[in-house]
Amino acid sequence: MTKAVEEDQTNIAARRAQGEFVRGHSGFRHWIGTDDFPAQAGRYHLYVALNCPWCHRVTLARSILGLTQAITMDVAFPNREDNLWTFDPTLTASLTGTTLPECTLETATGQRHRHAKTLYEAEGSDEKSLPILYDKTAQRIVTNESAEIVRMLGAQSAKLGGTGQDIYPEALRDDIDALNDVIYVAINNGAYKAGFSSDQTVYAEAFDAYFDALTDLDDRLSDGRPFLTGNTFTEADLRLFPTLYRHDPVYYVRMKLNGARILDYPHLWQWVCRVYALPGVAEAGSLLHCRQGYFGNSWNKTVPLGPRLPMPYPQAYRHPELADR
Repeated sequence: MTKAVEEDQTNIAARRAQGEFVRGHSGFRHWIGTDDFPAQAGRYHLYVALNCPWCHRVTLARSILGLTQAITMDVAFPNREDNLWTFDPTLTASLTGTTLPECTLETATGQRHRHAKTLYEAEGSDEKSLPILYDKTAQRIVTNESAEIVRMLGAQSAKLGGTGQDIYPEALRDDIDALNDVIYVAINNGAYKAGFSSDQTVYAEAFDAYFDALTDLDDRLSDGRPFLTGNTFTEADLRLFPTLYRHDPVYYVRMKLNGARILDYPHLWQWVCRVYALPGVAEAGSLLHCRQGYFGNSWNKTVPLGPRLPMPYPQAYRHPELADR
């Protein structure tokens, strides 16, 4: 089965010292559908943070594939406690001054672990990232690579208790794989390359690549196709959506990606509205969590309120006049 697009790990220390953001590899890479991890409804659990775009891929797959009842899920608070993802529904959001109703305790192990890191420590790992796909029966981490979680949930959807919808159809795989490469390098990871760079040249290269890719995708959609590969919603659409969902309200400011709004790309904006309207998509994410996660850890913990024009998000996604731009 095709693995995730991964970043070159050579000379990491030197590249980071020169101001480049380099994403590390995920260490757990097992697959559902093997003898160790059979495809069974009710067996698996997800640990996610709704502000995290890599987690958003996974929550989208869970919703779109009809797996919300078959795969249980815990949601961490958007800001990390001592740089650790924390399961504590009593924590308070800066923007609202209240708790976030989606946040949960840790429920899959029976131990009420406070931090995701504890799950890794039980397996002798010092990793601490989300998402995690967890086997409640074996009490083991299956994988913490989001792209592979999406792929295996798609492949095993029917056996896991979902709809069996095919988001990686055989006839479109070459096109999907090519799109996935561009979307990951220039857009998904590219947003972080720009936002977390401490070198102006590295930032500028990521900035240009990001907006060049958006222009190309907008052109691709200009022929009237509803989704990136044509009439079918696929894994490529699923992977693109979390970044574009965050762009106008978060990345435009936080990641210094102020070259344009998604609203300024007529075909991409229509596509965002179209995907957002699909069953389960709105419920799979939270812009409140996104704002809290990206800005709530800033030095003054002040969270931006906008955008308010042409209207507040996410209402703008639903508005027919804007969707028809």
